[in-house]
Amino acid sequence: MTESCDYLVIGGGSAGCVMAALLSENPAARVCMIEAGGPDTNPLIHIPIGFAKMTTGPLTWGLATAPQKHANNREIPYVQAKVLGGGSSINAEVFTRGVPSDYDRWVEEGAEGWAFKDIQKYLIRSEGNTALSGEWHGTNGPLGVSNPTSPNPLSLAFVQSCQEYGIPYNPDFNGPRQEGAGFYQLTVRNSRRCSAAVGYLRPARKRANLHVITRAQVLRIAFEGKRAKGVVYAVDGQVREVRAEQEVIVTSGAIGTPKLLMLSGIGPAAHLQAHDVPVVHDLPGVGQNLQDHFGVDIVAELKDHESYNRYNKYHWAAWAGLQYALFRSGPLASNVVEGGAFWYADRNARTPDLQFHFLAGAGAEAGVVSVPKGASGITLNSYTLRPKSRGTVTLRSSDPRDNPIVDPNFLADPDDLRISAEGVKISVEMFRQPSLQKYIKSINLFDEIRPTARTYEDYTRQNGRTSYHPTCTCKMGKDPMAVVDSQLRIHGLDGIRICDSSVMPSLIGSNTNAPTIMIAERAADLIRGNA
Repeated sequence: MTESCDYLVIGGGSAGCVMAALLSENPAARVCMIEAGGPDTNPLIHIPIGFAKMTTGPLTWGLATAPQKHANNREIPYVQAKVLGGGSSINAEVFTRGVPSDYDRWVEEGAEGWAFKDIQKYLIRSEGNTALSGEWHGTNGPLGVSNPTSPNPLSLAFVQSCQEYGIPYNPDFNGPRQEGAGFYQLTVRNSRRCSAAVGYLRPARKRANLHVITRAQVLRIAFEGKRAKGVVYAVDGQVREVRAEQEVIVTSGAIGTPKLLMLSGIGPAAHLQAHDVPVVHDLPGVGQNLQDHFGVDIVAELKDHESYNRYNKYHWAAWAGLQYALFRSGPLASNVVEGGAFWYADRNARTPDLQFHFLAGAGAEAGVVSVPKGASGITLNSYTLRPKSRGTVTLRSSDPRDNPIVDPNFLADPDDLRISAEGVKISVEMFRQPSLQKYIKSINLFDEIRPTARTYEDYTRQNGRTSYHPTCTCKMGKDPMAVVDSQLRIHGLDGIRICDSSVMPSLIGSNTNAPTIMIAERAADLIRGNA
């Protein structure tokens, strides 16, 4: 059975939902979007605190990295969403978007037209901020953004501890100054998660010209010569085809996009041949240049039960559920990651080189060290904002059902280890400031020994993990390893673009969901001739 449309969007994550919604604004354009995961019906998706229950399980692909040779050969869980809305449906809802120099650097790397002056309007256009306005913020966009409703007292204590350490208070990480400590704004509207599926796709679903297919595995992109003509996909055990009369738009993310391209014969020829994949187009950069934030957590056990861990007890959980059901307030309205900071390992750096996420709880995410059963804790995560290490995404086999081999190559560059270890050291010092110290019983390893520089490096290697920000595996540019041009068209092919986080030339110094939505916003204008 062969279907037909004008624009075929492959992947219903953050970027895909934006593309499907914007392209279908033209009633004459037939738009089809295919997503491997199911609809975003799980109630945990829509309750802000639900992210803590979704870092593993059926809404993810179940990925783990290749052994990380610079991180004690650990195979690290690598969470990638498998649900409508993608990462925006299961992430921690933190809304940051980097500094202007992050985007200006893209231009230096070959992405003409992507400087901050060019893309700022798309950041603002997407944003529906309920608290901030002015030249740095939008108030009418589809993506709901708000302040935490009632931060936990421990989050307040964290922000005060940062100030005691010497980090100034910052009320807006997305304003003219990134450095400082404060409270993250969240992609939350009316105490409900505002994913790209909610903010963009849901209002568009009523359009007759938009067709959304879920639980469908795309097997390969179909080509006629060098022109993409559609895809072959499987749903309910049946193999089907969709033809695209105008363009195929790949929005499967920094892991899924290179996998699909390689399965379709687009990528490094020798690698494809090794897996018996017929080569359609030799493009050596596909799956290369993987960049991600390597987050390192420290955890403190508390003297009492001030953190959200108290709600692990049944009677407290019941009370929290009732409070949220009646008033849309209380702990269920929190994303847990309420406080944060941007600061310096290297005080000579032009912009902060470290980001911190404070969690008013312990054990919120799969694989992170916790506190003894029955105890309460807090967590502080830090990572190097602009890592120099580069990894890869490669095929495990030619079977589309097999996950690819993901090797972020964490800590391969010595500077990444040095800055990350300094982040751990600063995290410990933040916990030892008066405002937090009065709550703390012990700081996992660090109260048992006298730490040295080597201690912090060893701890970093053993406890670091992904921060869920894979990017750059189909980078934009003009050099031999670039995959797409500045219009996001794949070099050497026709009728196909990539419009997701994989096209970033280098990693943005912040969380990546807002920048990914911006990419899709601008890509839609490029396709419609409005850019």
